[in-house]
Amino acid sequence: MAKKNSPKFDTCFFERYAKLTLETVLGERYSALVNRDRPDLQTDDGRIGIEVTRALKESKVEAIKLLNEMAVAEVKCLSGVQDKRGTGYAYGLVDVDSVGETEYRYWLDASPMKRVIENKVGKVVNGFYGDFEEFGLYIFTKDDMTPADLIAAMKWTMELQAKAEKQFTTLYISEVQTLYVCDVATLSYKQYPISREMCKNFFVKSV
Repeated sequence: MAKKNSPKFDTCFFERYAKLTLETVLGERYSALVNRDRPDLQTDDGRIGIEVTRALKESKVEAIKLLNEMAVAEVKCLSGVQDKRGTGYAYGLVDVDSVGETEYRYWLDASPMKRVIENKVGKVVNGFYGDFEEFGLYIFTKDDMTPADLIAAMKWTMELQAKAEKQFTTLYISEVQTLYVCDVATLSYKQYPISREMCKNFFVKSV
């Protein structure tokens, strides 16, 4: 009997979702990105390296709210669930009342925006992400980002990496249905709307 392929319910879910978003919303320039490590998305020619992370309050409720938006569906989460599952983002969707334990622990690593930026900038400056012509930081957030918030994020990034040889040139801040592409050097940004249908498509292709 042929063995069925298992869906990819793992912590690369966010990297896949980010890649689909970038190439769909921003175009062909991002189609060559591959999902690897250090950083999470990169091109083989060493041109672009993008780290993907999340900026959330450290609570399971916030994690589930974000997944709701990404899936454009209701994700349930019960405390003391007896149906233990080792992994599985999609296990949280309406027909199954649980969320994978592996993913839950992964979400708990998420930190609010300022701490996330500080952590990731420290790594790019120290060469942890290797040597790419252009570094980007892709951040999923549940917060509604105001223009002042976006400017503050860019200023904080600029301050932390001042005079460093390796720097993040772009912040990709995703509110799921809105993507902000922020140019750190000029403190400017562009806003791209993302439809609910696109979100559903990204989610299905990412799990």
